Amino acid sequence: MRELKESLLQLITETSTNLPPDVRHAIRKAKEKEDAGTRAALALTTITDNIQMAEDHVSPICQDTGMPTFYIRVPVGVNQMELTRAIREAIVEATKTGKLRPNSVDSLTGENSGDNLGEGVPVIHYEQWEKDEIEVRLILKGGGCENKNIQYSLPCELEGLGRAGRDLDGIRKCILHSIHQAQGQGCSAGFIGVGIGGDRTTGYELAKKQLFRKTDDINPHPDLARLEAYILDKANQLSIGTMGFGGNTTLLGCKIGSMHRIPASFYVSVAYNCWAFRRQGVTLDPTTGKITGWLYKDEPKAETVTVTEPAEPPTSPETAASSREVRLTPPISEADIRSLRVGDVVILDGIIHTGRDALHKYLIDHDAPVDLTGGVIYHCGPVMLKKPEGGWEVKAAGPTTSIREEPYQADIIKKFGIRAVIGKGGMGARTLEGLKEHGAVYLNAIGGAAQYYADCITDVEGVHFMNFGVPEAMWHLRVKNFAAIVTMDAHGNSLHKDIELDSLEKLAQFKEPVFS
Repeated sequence: MRELKESLLQLITETSTNLPPDVRHAIRKAKEKEDAGTRAALALTTITDNIQMAEDHVSPICQDTGMPTFYIRVPVGVNQMELTRAIREAIVEATKTGKLRPNSVDSLTGENSGDNLGEGVPVIHYEQWEKDEIEVRLILKGGGCENKNIQYSLPCELEGLGRAGRDLDGIRKCILHSIHQAQGQGCSAGFIGVGIGGDRTTGYELAKKQLFRKTDDINPHPDLARLEAYILDKANQLSIGTMGFGGNTTLLGCKIGSMHRIPASFYVSVAYNCWAFRRQGVTLDPTTGKITGWLYKDEPKAETVTVTEPAEPPTSPETAASSREVRLTPPISEADIRSLRVGDVVILDGIIHTGRDALHKYLIDHDAPVDLTGGVIYHCGPVMLKKPEGGWEVKAAGPTTSIREEPYQADIIKKFGIRAVIGKGGMGARTLEGLKEHGAVYLNAIGGAAQYYADCITDVEGVHFMNFGVPEAMWHLRVKNFAAIVTMDAHGNSLHKDIELDSLEKLAQFKEPVFS
């Protein structure tokens, strides 16, 4: 049992801290396609730096270590209950050592279990097979990309694309629409798995299973192989780009599977995955539990599918952008904030305060435990470890998706005099109006870059609301050289709104039938 647990702990650690070669290759190709000096190029440089830092530190690539989901194949006779116990023990150990963030929350009470165990957590799927070895595949899919999953019921009407019917062309439209609706909120550039058919449950399951395919494989079904290549090409002409900043790469991979359905139902299910594509697998000796092989360690094969590049580089709000660099120290004045414009890079030195869903809900009806006047709220749920000598060590601290705080943000800015909000993916019209009225800005940090931003934190100066759980607590962090981009300013400008409208125009060019 001990050997088995150690093997599983090694799998969890590797999945959380070290991206597979095929994923790194896709990100490297994306970086080469971007124009130097653009926001997309800056974001991809930060991402590649973060990947290396996570490997070097053996720390989480992204602070949201997701819902651990295992797909396991076992020979007949293997004790699945013993294997489940070993998985649970390895999950607890990985959480204690900061390889996983405590992410298991009771849906009724909001209480965090603290060890990533709970009802239905972790997710484990078993299947018997005839091989004399155990195969364990693991995916760590965070909430930002999980929230951008989407399911379509054909026929339907799609913004920008019109009617999608019950045929391959309708499927094509649904997949393109799924990429557009994600914008930068799923930490693009991303990967998608698509499930055609099934019911609502099995369709999503099929979609998620597609994410276990290697990025360079070829679909054995010729129509699906053609559709995968088409989607990868056309999605990158939408100019949504990395983090939704605009640019040449929006999608890094597309894998599609299909299954039978009943006549009345025709679902297209899309599982979106961020650039921090954390999936890995091992084979185990069923007698000893030792690792006998790794499933995603090989370098990708040479390119076998040629994707046609656009005749001219796509134009978007990104290509015309100009920016400057501004260094600020909280508390920040309204005059300094109103001098900022979309595209400016802000470098923060000083105290910032984390705040996610639980804190925003609390602050609507209560006072803050610290003075937030002129302050900065960081949408972040860090991975933290308590030091033996006291105090806290920051293991990972990238931004969370901000749109969840849209119902609260404008009111909290007004109530507490906050000058800057840091997050990823942008916010909505109500927050944009609040920024303009009260003199504040939204700063977009690079989603998934948990090691890059942890390295900017020089001290943890305190914490409130630990009863909310580590991710939802209010951490008071001293930072130095913390860089983020103004994407919503105090003058009513929003890069996110501009990119969405621009990409919708581009989406409409794919309205006409392609697959007969």
